[in-house]
Amino acid sequence: MSDTTHSSTVTETAAATSTEAGIADRLARLRARLDYQGLILGFLCAVVTITLLLGDRGTRDLIGQRQMEDKLALLAQVLPPALYDNNPLQDAVKISDVEFSAQAVEVYPALRNGELQGAAFQLGTVGYGGVITLMLGVDRHGVIQGVRVLSHKETPGLADKIELDKGDWILAFDGKSLSNTERPQWAVKKDGGEFDQFTGATITPRAIVNGVHKALEFYARHAAEIAAAAQASADTQGNPS
Repeated sequence: MSDTTHSSTVTETAAATSTEAGIADRLARLRARLDYQGLILGFLCAVVTITLLLGDRGTRDLIGQRQMEDKLALLAQVLPPALYDNNPLQDAVKISDVEFSAQAVEVYPALRNGELQGAAFQLGTVGYGGVITLMLGVDRHGVIQGVRVLSHKETPGLADKIELDKGDWILAFDGKSLSNTERPQWAVKKDGGEFDQFTGATITPRAIVNGVHKALEFYARHAAEIAAAAQASADTQGNPS
């Protein structure tokens, strides 16, 4: 082998070695860069996740607070605020009565100085378009303080007069009780009772009248139980009896 051939071979070998070293160096730097970018990406993902979690928690707390305020405002329409100094929603008790509802009824007791002054609860009655959900409030003697429609699917323009903003029909229940209104009177006038029906829509008011009467019977059956549960709640919270 000549000196020229040997020199050429050595040069090629050195060049190849240098190229491999360069490639290895670039790969090492690329790996380091990718590792760094991965760390940055992971950190950003963690920050976004934490931010979303905190935001979700704050939103849920705000929504819960607004829902509580809305329910308290609704309660004030069926239970005069002068009747209670507690938060009826926080002191709610569950009462079971299969004659009135397949599910336990959540009752919101109105307490003043730890003593029951009244209560409010929801009820459902079946109208023409489906279930009509109501909120009813009574004083401790079972006298209606207010009734409001929470939801319904009754015919617009005919039966939606059950809503307070569509008419004052629902106010006819105020002051009524089992003791001052005889059973036959708990019906629409078409059926011999004292409550008005709507022109072209008798089923809806009839359903509500029947539902409200059953609600009063429910309260009469469980007034003592509600009072005892409310008193227990007041004692637990340290309110004077």
